[in-house]
Amino acid sequence: MAHTAGRTASRAHGRLAAIAAVGVRPGGRRHPLVAAAMVLPLALVLAVVFGGVDAVATQASSVAGMLGR
Repeated sequence: MAHTAGRTASRAHGRLAAIAAVGVRPGGRRHPLVAAAMVLPLALVLAVVFGGVDAVATQASSVAGMLGR
């Protein structure tokens, strides 16, 4: 019975490693589109939670005003 816990943990670790390895190139680098797909949802949530959407809109309107549009 004591040996089953080690195998279960090892199997779960193998699954997590396989999921984490999605989009990883042979050199160990992740494809840029995979990296962006991983980061963008979190970035959007943080922008909404901390009011970043309003700040970006304000900055964009300021830049557009400086460009004369």
